[in-house]
Amino acid sequence: MWVMLGKILLIAAIATMGTGFGAEVSALWGQSGEKWTPQSRLPDFSYAGYHSGEQPLPTVPPGVSVKAFGAKGDGIVDDSQAFIDAIASTKFGAIEVPPGRYKITRILEINRGGIVLRGAGPDKSILFCPVPLNDIKPNWGATTNGLTTSEYSWSGGMIGITGDYQGKTLTPVIAEAVRGDTVLSVESASGLKVGQRVQIFESDLPDDSLARHLYSDDPGDTGKLLGKTKASLVCKITRIDGNRVHFDRPLRCDIRLLWRPQIRNFTPTVTEVGIENLCFEFPNTPYMGHFKEVGFNAIALSKCSDCWVRNIKIVNADSGIFPSGIFCTIQGVVFESNRTPDPKGKSTGHHGLSFGGSDNFLTDFDFRTQFIHDISVDAGASGNVSANGKGEDLCFDHHKRCCYENLFTNIDAGIGSHLWRCGGGDALGKNCAARGTFWNIRAQRPQKEPAAAFGPLSMNFVALQTTQPSETKSDGKWFEAISPEAIFPQDIHKAQLARRLMEVK
Repeated sequence: MWVMLGKILLIAAIATMGTGFGAEVSALWGQSGEKWTPQSRLPDFSYAGYHSGEQPLPTVPPGVSVKAFGAKGDGIVDDSQAFIDAIASTKFGAIEVPPGRYKITRILEINRGGIVLRGAGPDKSILFCPVPLNDIKPNWGATTNGLTTSEYSWSGGMIGITGDYQGKTLTPVIAEAVRGDTVLSVESASGLKVGQRVQIFESDLPDDSLARHLYSDDPGDTGKLLGKTKASLVCKITRIDGNRVHFDRPLRCDIRLLWRPQIRNFTPTVTEVGIENLCFEFPNTPYMGHFKEVGFNAIALSKCSDCWVRNIKIVNADSGIFPSGIFCTIQGVVFESNRTPDPKGKSTGHHGLSFGGSDNFLTDFDFRTQFIHDISVDAGASGNVSANGKGEDLCFDHHKRCCYENLFTNIDAGIGSHLWRCGGGDALGKNCAARGTFWNIRAQRPQKEPAAAFGPLSMNFVALQTTQPSETKSDGKWFEAISPEAIFPQDIHKAQLARRLMEVK
């Protein structure tokens, strides 16, 4: 069924958005991918999101109400225990949050799969969270420069979805391969089977050679990476020929024996968890500024797979969502704030949404307030897609530490005063690593490519709002100055997904 749906979507897209008057195509893709190969400098982003984009987000049947566990929803009584009891008692299915204002003062932890926490809509079912995370469960730490701050400045949420990938080594890889390949030679395929999801994993050496590779050999200062960089790709086995294993998707980076490549088990303990149709509201207190946050954060996803957050509003947050899972979808999130902004940065919070995992998908978002870092990728994040959204004055924060092959596409960035504003500590590499891609980015102000310190020449800039001329070299800078209104396809992720689904037999 999904193969047929993919074909229908692609045919419809070509029929309605084809090479009409004024349409232009990128030399990296063409009209329908005819110019693209798996070895292209344009990555394959089509695997992002819930079940690699091959299934729609599910609609789970009605379930038990939190009011059955004593929740009042009057904004006065503390309803935390009722929610905790509902989560503990529900083995599988939906937990309904009827219209009301629910006071939550404890962390709601979901550490098993199949649980959906669902409200009646973000304007009806409100979780009011007046106590910050660092008061609920203190967690002091420090920045890379030694500044004492709460760890909740960059992590954690009032709802925590936490699992484990159970990444046991199944077999070493015994032959090298290059980015774009789909076959690996392994020591033994006896523990592998067709259809199995596995993780291809590599780890760095003290010389930071893997990190340099992930930066296309232009990493900047990596003195504090200390050989701790990891690279991984979750994929599905399609065929096994002796000790040669075939996968459903191309490698994101080279496989070299010095990085101890291996095939690992990928059996996440937490899948199919959804948070939907809710509002998270925090106190309307002035935002005190960078690294002074104490944890007015909404949702954190960690080491989980195929989960989702849908139709959510987040109000007055220090930080909104931290998706550090794999194949998770964040759809229809609105960020608002009534807080007095930080006088220095004019922001009302720290991170809007910060990717720390891989192959996650953010779509249909609306930033009605400004964070220091609106959308972030950090710490090896790869294959994440941000698409079809808008904001007042967005920045695409790349937080160093080898965040590579992430996509921003079909986005209205608003004013466009600081699109490339980034954070990240000293000596952790350049902000963006290899093949970060920016496609159809609109803004009120013309945009230029970021400074050289932002990332290597392997990055891709296609159809930005700009007055800068094109400069396209297959092994150098790629800045394709096509008008955002004219570029076809408007959303490269959607086009790649439709093409892949059409090709599935």
